[in-house]
Amino acid sequence: MNNATTTSPAPTSDQAVWDRVLTLHARVERELANALQRRHGIGLSEYRALENLSSSPTSELRMQELADKIGLGQSSVTRLVERLKGAGYAFKDLCPSDKRGVYAVITDEGRTRYVAARATYAEVLSGALNSQGADPALAATVASLRSSRPA
Repeated sequence: MNNATTTSPAPTSDQAVWDRVLTLHARVERELANALQRRHGIGLSEYRALENLSSSPTSELRMQELADKIGLGQSSVTRLVERLKGAGYAFKDLCPSDKRGVYAVITDEGRTRYVAARATYAEVLSGALNSQGADPALAATVASLRSSRPA
């Protein structure tokens, strides 16, 4: 049997570090998604869309720009904005100078939902990082992330 396929990556290798980041990401995302759904009736992607629309100076983003900011493909962000539209949190608007351009625009109700969910997100994120930081396999990863915060 080939040892290269049966052994784990060295603990300091890029792959091992990346595996720890992915594990941490999956665990934290699961906690965030569950809390947002349970407390505010929105998913993590919906939260992130509302966050980006809310922080835009014009309260709107081109659909492709929103897709890029939240890491979704064009068709996924189209479905996402349709869900937000159905909930009354956003609507679509055509670009006045380019009728092919479509914007997602946050509504007052969407902004209210985002503001309410923002505290939950911050609380659960901190709690999840604290609990994952107690795991010896992830403690250094969490510490590294926290030490890289801007001053």
